Amino acid sequence: MAEVKDKGTGDIISSLWEGLSPHLIASFYEVDRQGEKVKDKDGKVINIVVRAPLTESSLDGTFNWQSPFESMSPETRAPTLFAMLQSGAVQPAIDAVNGAKVGKFISGIFGDSAGKQVAETISSTQKSLGAELKNFEGRTGITKLNSTQVFSGMPPIKIQVTALFRAWRDPVAEVMKPADQLMAWAFPETLSSDAVAANMVKAAQGEKGFIDALLPSKSPKLLALTYKNRTFKPLVIEAISLPLNSSIDAKGNFVELLIPMTLATLTAWDAQDWANTSKKTN
Repeated sequence: MAEVKDKGTGDIISSLWEGLSPHLIASFYEVDRQGEKVKDKDGKVINIVVRAPLTESSLDGTFNWQSPFESMSPETRAPTLFAMLQSGAVQPAIDAVNGAKVGKFISGIFGDSAGKQVAETISSTQKSLGAELKNFEGRTGITKLNSTQVFSGMPPIKIQVTALFRAWRDPVAEVMKPADQLMAWAFPETLSSDAVAANMVKAAQGEKGFIDALLPSKSPKLLALTYKNRTFKPLVIEAISLPLNSSIDAKGNFVELLIPMTLATLTAWDAQDWANTSKKTN
């Protein structure tokens, strides 16, 4: 049988993978916010485990490092001007000023002496200014101080997996049931059909408790994933896909399913959380 009892403590829901290394088979099971296995009303551990090999799997961590001191550089004050200075684009504009023509214009108003003096001044200024502008080329205001990065936080860790279920004997037990269990974990446990206002009225009349009236629905389950000697917990299912065009048998039951999922840690992790993934769990 594809579904077997786990020493009387719960159900292992899986396809038949005899001969496949157990390190290549992932286990999904329900946990609480502390990562411990949940218990039923009688105090017994709920040990329903969905197992499947993963055709694709990756763990993605994004760590936000920013440079808050970048605004200290002079380029941020006048970006266009400093870009022209660094690239040498200002020099052609300076060279475009024709001292002889300006001097001729001044001569027509104030005489040849004044025109000549203005022309010489412009020429001298162009040469000295051009030499100074050369010093700006290839320079930058970026320093080790204003480019220093600081850690500004991180989102939860993302785990992308694709679980494979394939029927050898019983499509219902080997494919349909594990797929249904994953979908049940992904969806909210219950969603109230009554409005909050209606629930508050019932609470005032004593028909419901205050918490049940204010927050009447129950969120999806938290899971743990054990794979290749590491256990990641607690996780949430952020996305799951059920390919409805997969092959079926004569009764309409899927005989093979590839189920992509995006899992995420409940919180951001630190180094100790990562170290805990390699610890043995019961």
